[in-house]
Amino acid sequence: MKATLVREIGAGFVSADIDIAAPIGREVLVDIKASGLCHTDLTMSRFEMGNPLPGVFGHELAGVVTQVGPAVTEIAVGDHVVGCLVQYCGACEKCLSGKVFQCLHPETTLRAEGDAPRLSENGSPVGQAFGLGGFAQQALVHENQLVKVPDEVPFAQAALLGCGVVTGAGSVLNTADVQAGDSIVVIGAGGVGLNAINGALVAGATTIIAVDIADDKLDKAREFGATHVVNSKEVDPVTAVIEITGRGADAVFDFVGTKAVAEQGLEMAAPGGGLYLIGVIDPTSHIDVHQVGLIGTQKRIQGVYMGSTTAKRDIPMYAKLYLEGRFELDSLLSKEIALDQVNEGYDSLRDPNITRVVITSF
Repeated sequence: MKATLVREIGAGFVSADIDIAAPIGREVLVDIKASGLCHTDLTMSRFEMGNPLPGVFGHELAGVVTQVGPAVTEIAVGDHVVGCLVQYCGACEKCLSGKVFQCLHPETTLRAEGDAPRLSENGSPVGQAFGLGGFAQQALVHENQLVKVPDEVPFAQAALLGCGVVTGAGSVLNTADVQAGDSIVVIGAGGVGLNAINGALVAGATTIIAVDIADDKLDKAREFGATHVVNSKEVDPVTAVIEITGRGADAVFDFVGTKAVAEQGLEMAAPGGGLYLIGVIDPTSHIDVHQVGLIGTQKRIQGVYMGSTTAKRDIPMYAKLYLEGRFELDSLLSKEIALDQVNEGYDSLRDPNITRVVITSF
C-alpha cells in the first residue's frame, strides 16, 4: 500500500510503498477514507520522542472495515469506524475503574514480541504511531482503538472525532467537568480549542473567553460560541480575563503549550479554579509554580491526555450531537489534500484561516 513515512527526525514526511499484514487476533483492517493532520504528529516528526523509525504517523483516521481477525467481537466488515489513539487493555485496574485513558498496559493493543510486524518495508519493520498509522491507504488496528459511527457522518468530519474533538471537548466535559453557569478560558483558538468551545456550550458554560494572537482565529471562536475574545498581542490577557469575569475563570485550558502561556493561564484561574494543560509545542519546556500561592488560592494544575476520553462512549455521543446539529464539525474543515501532500498540509496550518487539514485522496 501507499503510505507517508517519517524516516528521520526533522526530515519531514516522505512517500513510500510498504506492506501491511493480514489481521490476527483482535486486529481490524481498515480502508482509510480520511486522515486528519494533527500538530502532535508534526511535533513527533521534529523531536526525538521514542517513536520507532521509519514510521507511519497520523492518528485521526476514519474508514471502512474490510477484514477482521478471528477474535474480533465488536466490529464487522462494512462498518464505518473512527480510530482513537487511546490504547487500553480493558482488564487492568484503571480500565476496570472506567479510566481507560490511564491504562497500565496499553501495549496489549500491539502485536507481541516475536510476531510478524503489522507494517514492513522490504522485509524490515515499520513503526505505527499510537497503534494507528493513519497516513496510509490502510491501517491494521486493535478493535479497542476503533469505534463504529453512523454511516451518515462524512468521513472527513468523522476523522476529527478521534483526536481533535475528544481532546478539546473532552478536556471540558470529562477532565474539568465544567458545569452550567461556569466561566472558562480557551487559550489557543485553533482546531482543538474550537472543540473546547463547542464542549463548553454543551456543558452550559455562560462565559466562554477565547484568547489568541490572530484576529481571524478569534472571529472563528465567536462563530463557535465564544462570548468574549482577547487578542493577547494587543492587551494583557490576564488583566482582560479578570476584568471580564471579575475574579478569574473556573477553568482555563491551555492549547498552546509554552511556559509563558501556561503561567499566564494559572494567573487567569479564579481561587479554587483549575489550569488544564493540553497543548505541546516544545516537549522540553517547564513551568514555574509558587507553591505557597498555589496552596493559598487552592488552584490546581492538571495535565490532560486525550480529554480523559472513553472513546467507545464519547465518540458516538459527539457523532450523534453532530447529526442533531448540536456539535459543529463542518466549519472545522478548511482544506482537503492527497496522501503525498502531508508536508504541504502542515505548512498550510501556519495560516490562521486554516483550522483543520484532512487527507481525503489516497
